[in-house]
Amino acid sequence: MHLKKTFSKIVLPAVVIMMLVGSMSSCLSNKEIVYIQGVDTTYAVPRAVEQAYELHVQPDDQLAISVTSRDKTLLAQFNNNTLIGGGNNNATGTNSANIQSGVAYFRVDTNGEIAFPIFGMLKVAGMTTREVSMMIQDLIRNGDGENDAFVKDAIVNTKIMSFKITVLGDVSRPGEQTFTGERLTVLEALGRAGDLNNSAKRNKVYVVREENGTRVAYHIDLRDEQSVFSSPAYYLQQNDVVYVHPNKAVRVKGSTSYTLLSVSSTLVSMVVSIISLIIAINR
Repeated sequence: MHLKKTFSKIVLPAVVIMMLVGSMSSCLSNKEIVYIQGVDTTYAVPRAVEQAYELHVQPDDQLAISVTSRDKTLLAQFNNNTLIGGGNNNATGTNSANIQSGVAYFRVDTNGEIAFPIFGMLKVAGMTTREVSMMIQDLIRNGDGENDAFVKDAIVNTKIMSFKITVLGDVSRPGEQTFTGERLTVLEALGRAGDLNNSAKRNKVYVVREENGTRVAYHIDLRDEQSVFSSPAYYLQQNDVVYVHPNKAVRVKGSTSYTLLSVSSTLVSMVVSIISLIIAINR
């Protein structure tokens, strides 16, 4: 009789609390965790994709610029070992390994300029790599008023070599990512970071970006396909920071994370201890 009263007054309420807490921590609706909901209906019929991912050159970018031509003699003056560095950073180095391939490296200075042979300081910040290539190609082919044309059949290609972003917050592998191409989406970046942890808030992903001397934060709800694909930050740019907000239920103490699941485990241990104690007393 004493055992039944004790069970009904102490053990049973503890078990009920444990079950409630456990259900709260382990049961999440699909609406909270499924990405880009509605994409199956929105894109059931093929829709045109806006190719808005061209990168724009920024200060401190490193550019790889190649000039090709049939005339190797004229071409040599644009592919010598003094091309690394540029502008006011006083960067130096050698480029001997790339002379034959016609590739030279330029670092964009704080004024957004590079020091290009013969033509001097060229403003490139804010331009796409395609626009930089066309500008330099036109200068080499047609001159600039002070300098005559040099290589009539010159073809110029430009590539940004310093495309890096940082992913922070509630993901499996936070940290800096480097990328060799010019097309990286926020979904791809999160995938490279090992995806979001179960405790992450799918509706609170932020992309922090520097634009025209200002800093702006774009909010993305990964559950909403419109929020994802229509965001100006869907295609990432150099030096973007992607931050994934953790769930409010997560608390950090030192290097250990405690969630509601840990509370449930504690209650289980308490119930087991109480039952063991009661059994021992009533023997």
